[in-house]
Amino acid sequence: MLGLSVRSIVRKVCVKNVLLQSFQPKCRNELERCRQLTQLFFCREKYTDSSKYKGGKQAGQRQKAIASKHEDDDEALDETMNQRTELIEDREYDTVASSAMHVTKQILNVQHVVIIQPYIKWGPRKNPTKPDLLLQEAEALVRSLPRWNIELSMKVPVETLDKRQLFGTGKLEELKGIIQARQETGTPLTCVFISKGTLTYGQKQTLEQVFRLPVMDRYSVVVQILRLHAVSMEAKLQVALAELPYIWSQVKDQEGSAKGGGRIFLSDSQRQMLQLRERKLRNELATIRSHRELLRNRRRQKNFPVVAVVGYTNAGKTSLIKALTEEQSLQPRDQLFATLDVTAHAGLLPCKLEVLYMDTVGFMADIPTGLIECFVATLEDAMLADVIVHVQDMAHENCAEQRAHVERTLGKLMQQGNNGDRALTPERIINVGNKIDLVTDPADLRMDSDGEQQRLHLISSRTLVGVHELLLEVERRVLRVTVRQRMVIRVPMGGQELAWLYKNAAVTESAADPNNAERLLVSVVITEAKLQQFRHLFIRNRG
Repeated sequence: MLGLSVRSIVRKVCVKNVLLQSFQPKCRNELERCRQLTQLFFCREKYTDSSKYKGGKQAGQRQKAIASKHEDDDEALDETMNQRTELIEDREYDTVASSAMHVTKQILNVQHVVIIQPYIKWGPRKNPTKPDLLLQEAEALVRSLPRWNIELSMKVPVETLDKRQLFGTGKLEELKGIIQARQETGTPLTCVFISKGTLTYGQKQTLEQVFRLPVMDRYSVVVQILRLHAVSMEAKLQVALAELPYIWSQVKDQEGSAKGGGRIFLSDSQRQMLQLRERKLRNELATIRSHRELLRNRRRQKNFPVVAVVGYTNAGKTSLIKALTEEQSLQPRDQLFATLDVTAHAGLLPCKLEVLYMDTVGFMADIPTGLIECFVATLEDAMLADVIVHVQDMAHENCAEQRAHVERTLGKLMQQGNNGDRALTPERIINVGNKIDLVTDPADLRMDSDGEQQRLHLISSRTLVGVHELLLEVERRVLRVTVRQRMVIRVPMGGQELAWLYKNAAVTESAADPNNAERLLVSVVITEAKLQQFRHLFIRNRG
């Protein structure tokens, strides 16, 4: 057995499993506990073995000291988690947020919503997306919230989105009449959703006075969805931080408006509360960001290639990772912003090389940059990945514009982030067309709007069509970007060389050397650095 005892093999397997688990934390709590478990395993193993040879008293004292240290660590960890929970559960802040955004902790309350989709009819600011598709996306946002019912939806042409009352006087009276007529029929209406990125304070105030209903914009509705889907502490902290720019902008608009006064006026103590809250949130997220950097460094040390999966929200990113890794525990959901945490999932390439697939937050058009910037720390894992898989929903009528939006957003994030020498080069990006099982003629999908051939891998994460071919392409890109190479190395049978290769490279096959019964031919995938290290240890020294 290559000089390894059964006990040492079992020990290595256990350690590897514990370390691999540490690559998939969903929040700092899990990360810390994984780290502690790893340390505890090493410590227990060390002192259990040494007790055979050393006095029991000394070993016992050491074990007590270790146990005491872990108890202290647990107490510190619990205190940190309690502080973060208190930061999230702040009643004074909830009052201010509810006034400014109409968001509430009671997300599961029934809402009866009127959707109004404004769109510019002509001019340079006209949206390239059709008004019908814009309205469909607005409806999908509302449907992402349970017990939110769409009672009425309309698309309304406007000349500009910057007017104080947003709509012309005649159109505003028309909308008011439609809403009142619906109410007179007995239909309960609880709020109006204006599908525009952010409404100014003046616009909201005017519309609420006319409609006599609370008015929400896309920022408010998306925050409500994010609150619902935020599970880990990191996601909750990011959502909490994402709310603050909106509240400050509403206060600023109110103070600059001619009417002044009114609904969300902040006292000095409330302003100080918001400033302190923002400071604490940024500090907590900076701590989590440093732990993410620690995890990335560990992956670099272990030479794990990283493949980030990005795309428009609900394009099928999680479904694709499940298909690539065959990880049955993954449960994709047909919802907008279903994934808020970047999670790592281990998978094997056809060459037996282990890679980590990073599931990321989805993008969406007409979302203010202040909302996206709060997730930059999370998206760093994607921007720093070796290969980026851009998933596109080929069954969506607006697929081309969704793809362009993701590419623009990624480009902006690459410019803002700390990405070292990582450039968004075509070699790092694989374009994947998903959901082809929902398309009538997939062959037409390879042509763009100008009739030219696209470099696009067409797959279905549900039926697995094209997934194996995509795996081969991922393998080719990973080997090229990470400067790995395939080769066959001849090593002595049962020597240290074979054990070293299994530990430091991906061994795809081993067979007896037909010309020498004492040798093995080992097929490996190995980095240039590890190859030089192998030569130094086993070839030059031998010479």
